[in-house]
Amino acid sequence: MIDRSDILWLGIAAGVGGGLVGGMMLGIGMSMVLSGVHLGWLLMLPGAPAGALPGWLLARKLAARLPATVPRSTTRSARSPPTR
Repeated sequence: MIDRSDILWLGIAAGVGGGLVGGMMLGIGMSMVLSGVHLGWLLMLPGAPAGALPGWLLARKLAARLPATVPRSTTRSARSPPTR
């Protein structure tokens, strides 16, 4: 079963990993563009979407650990009518 610590770790790891990947692509691409190498745009522009890739991969890994069927909650929902 997935704990709170797993979800917390997912958020921390996705933020750090995404920041490193996206920031590195942005930094290298920007320095290439400022040096006159226009190929740097190919690194700089997809930096933000590529920064989300580590978080997406970690979330898929965590979702694979979920049970196949989610047990129905024992508490009633707020919309169900009261029983007498």
